[in-house]
Amino acid sequence: MPEDVSTFRLYLMRALYLLLFVWLGFNAWSGIIRHEGAWEPLPGVAFSFWAALATLAGLGIRYPLKMLPLLLLQLLYKSIWLVVVALPLSSAGQSTGLTRVFIGGVVADLIVIPWPHVLANFVKKPGERWA
Repeated sequence: MPEDVSTFRLYLMRALYLLLFVWLGFNAWSGIIRHEGAWEPLPGVAFSFWAALATLAGLGIRYPLKMLPLLLLQLLYKSIWLVVVALPLSSAGQSTGLTRVFIGGVVADLIVIPWPHVLANFVKKPGERWA
């Protein structure tokens, strides 16, 4: 275990990966399995993405730091969605149930992600060689 991340933080990460694996996995995979007929392209992409994210989150339970890019991806896509979809809808007096879920996800990611580790290993650390 890298010394820069506490055991408590690792368990928080594992809990979030478990939640993704079970809750998101159940919703995404049951939506895929129960779907009838041809998919519209964008909903098909969304369900495929969520199913893949949930499935890979299972690896995060065992390897929380190695799978950290999944949490960063989740933080980014939910943040982008909140700004480009939810905010304009809210400004127009409309709302969606996903807004509350995505805000909760962003807050959870901001709390759980070990930011000093991200800075040290994804920002400051030299990149891998190209050839």
